[in-house]
Amino acid sequence: MSQDFINIMWRRTLFLKEMLERGYSFIFTDIDVMWLRNPFPRLISFNESIDLQISTDSFNGDQLSEANPINTGFYMVRSNNRTILFEKWYAQKNYSTKLKAQDVLNGMMKEGVFRQLGLSVRFLDTRYFSGFCEVSRDFNAVTTVHANCKRTIGAKVVDPTAVVHDWKRFKSLSNSNSTSTLKWTNHVACNRSWKCKVTLG
Repeated sequence: MSQDFINIMWRRTLFLKEMLERGYSFIFTDIDVMWLRNPFPRLISFNESIDLQISTDSFNGDQLSEANPINTGFYMVRSNNRTILFEKWYAQKNYSTKLKAQDVLNGMMKEGVFRQLGLSVRFLDTRYFSGFCEVSRDFNAVTTVHANCKRTIGAKVVDPTAVVHDWKRFKSLSNSNSTSTLKWTNHVACNRSWKCKVTLG
């Protein structure tokens, strides 16, 4: 991971921190997150008092468990005095020169910073908020798909394109019983990207 890429991620964190300070609540989504359905019903119906709802690389079955490895590619955050987390998060920038912002946030969670701030966090079930690290098998429930766990630009294009084709196939069959046997196309480019020397950033 290049330093330029890491710097961009921190600049993004600074921008989002400033949005919270101005009183804006928001959903953040990476450009490689595909929205297959409207995510708002899944986010708003759970508990309106939740401060942060964030995607995971793998889901352990407990939406409130800090043992879930977070992924900052998709999350919803409410602006309030507890989401000062973003200020503390950005403040770690100068002490974490070789780490991505996501890695730093994961570390802060493990150190108990979320609990110290009284932050209520929901970790999103990959059945609904899926990613290439842990793919939802439920076409009838999946809401977003994140093309994460990839190392090359090529893989970021090839496999998401396959997801779109699979989704179109599902939609065309949605009135028949054939959907029960549908599976996502294997993420071949993703697997190959881990054998490639050229990496993102």
